[in-house]
Amino acid sequence: MKKLMAITVILIMTAAFISAKGVNTMNKTAIFAGGCFWCMEGPFEAEKGVIDVRAGYTGGSTKNPSYEEVSTGSTGHVEAIKVVYDPKKVSYERLLEIFWHQIDPTDAKGQFADKGSQYVTAVFYLDEEQKKAAEKSKAELEKSGMFKKPIVTSIREASEFYDAEEYHQDYYKTNPFHYGMYKKGSGREAFLKNTWKDEKKPDLKKSLTAIQYKVTQECGTEPPFKNEYWDNHKEGIYVDVVTGEPLFSSLDKYDSGTGWPSFTKPIDKASVIEKEDKSDFMTRVEVKSKKGNSHLGHVFEDGPKPTGQRYCINSAALRFIPKEDLYKEGYGEYIKLFNQ
Repeated sequence: MKKLMAITVILIMTAAFISAKGVNTMNKTAIFAGGCFWCMEGPFEAEKGVIDVRAGYTGGSTKNPSYEEVSTGSTGHVEAIKVVYDPKKVSYERLLEIFWHQIDPTDAKGQFADKGSQYVTAVFYLDEEQKKAAEKSKAELEKSGMFKKPIVTSIREASEFYDAEEYHQDYYKTNPFHYGMYKKGSGREAFLKNTWKDEKKPDLKKSLTAIQYKVTQECGTEPPFKNEYWDNHKEGIYVDVVTGEPLFSSLDKYDSGTGWPSFTKPIDKASVIEKEDKSDFMTRVEVKSKKGNSHLGHVFEDGPKPTGQRYCINSAALRFIPKEDLYKEGYGEYIKLFNQ
């Protein structure tokens, strides 16, 4: 009994210590709806003091809704994000500022290409302090004259938040090419660029590993036989690790004996740039991705038929998408390569 009491006392004291130190007890939550939740996670996750961001659904009455249900607009839910943050490092006012910089607050019908009640914008407050801050922030934005139309973003009391399916989480990271195409094609990217001139470029040193950054941004070369894909024999495609643009297919991959992934051709010749490289006392042809301008490797004229070319590519410049994941990862159009 004495031993049990001693353990209980220790647990109580430990809990009190953790609470006193503010470990996991002082974090706060903010909820924002800004249209497609894919586009809302990244800007908040890049902010120092933000601990976690989850994409999900809120505002409606349907319990545990699915994406398919919410997308019909019949559940009353909107696509939203839940931001967990440390108020000692980032203020709620700063989160509101980030929020306004990601949306068109004058659109009452949705956001950009996405129209419907499930895509309208809103700030969901969790207490009176957040409500007052949101109302003040909205009033200041209206007063600034930044937008000629009325600000229609609503300020609503928060209700149950349901996490979206896992494949929607951090979509801008897991499917950068498809995400980039969507953000640009929807009109959001151009709107934000024209509205907020100070939008920052992503810090690749934070999003890439040391070897990925050295290869793609500094024209480095990884060790042969000690890289991720040199002996990968699975079916699928290889995309630019920075932008996600499709570059090479496993159908054109072969064992060159060099210790690096080797391909006879790109999926699309227009997706790469080839230029003369006279570094390291040699004359070679460098291969770079067209959209991301990432250094990939070099191309040589000693490959097998029918092309006679060997695209010697660094694994660190690539991300592999298995054939069975092409649809899920947003590359469904490339499944036809493997069905011929």
